[in-house]
Amino acid sequence: MIWLLRDLPPMTIFEGPKKGQGVIDHLMPQLIAGMPQYEHKIMRVNRARGLQMLHENPFACDPALLWNKERAQWVAYSIPAIRAVANGLVVRQKDRAVLEPYLVDGAVDFSALLASGERKVGVVAERSYGEYIDGLLRHAPSGALTPHYGNDALSNLLSMQRLNRLQVVLGYWPEIRYQAKQAQIPENELEFYSIRGTEKYLSGYVACSDTTQGRQAISEINQLLRTLPHEHLNQLYAAWLDPERQADYLQQARTFFEQQAAQ
Repeated sequence: MIWLLRDLPPMTIFEGPKKGQGVIDHLMPQLIAGMPQYEHKIMRVNRARGLQMLHENPFACDPALLWNKERAQWVAYSIPAIRAVANGLVVRQKDRAVLEPYLVDGAVDFSALLASGERKVGVVAERSYGEYIDGLLRHAPSGALTPHYGNDALSNLLSMQRLNRLQVVLGYWPEIRYQAKQAQIPENELEFYSIRGTEKYLSGYVACSDTTQGRQAISEINQLLRTLPHEHLNQLYAAWLDPERQADYLQQARTFFEQQAAQ
């Protein structure tokens, strides 16, 4: 059983002072301990390579994948494993004016921004940003996006932004804050905006190859996820959020997993 792990703070952290302290880093030993019938192998991959492995390998699993309709045709998904803050747009403080024409009640009308063609938006190639945002990206005009590949895609996008080669970056605020800190970009240089029409939080899933082995593993993973104490993982994730967001996240995540356990 091959586990595909990406460097995705605060879920998985490969390097730096918080190495191995991500939310999924803590979940993985619990999943492995709960499935002693398998031989577990961990492989570090980037987003594109991870999806290729799920496609081609009969028994590969990714512990932190978003659900979308396209992937669900060839990947077997678990029940929700984690809850995370939805993606949004980040600009430098000095570039805030570029988003002002698209703000509605403090959130960005992302479809209007993309349709304008005035600003390129930096994205990590082949990453899912949630069903709603993925739909907007699929219909984005040619040239509206700047996709970046490779293991350091997000940090490279932030560097391009700092060099004024790019003004808007799409991503998770906790991950962007972490990568900015690693690159010595002061957090107060950046401003995060939510995207109009998105839910406040989204679910992350365990996903395995859609094969007999993969589907069997998912049924066993679902049993584990129903009994694992989610509160510790929720606390780990909340520690990465702005203080004013932490209490809301913890309450919402607790309610979500209590309802899931009752089903």
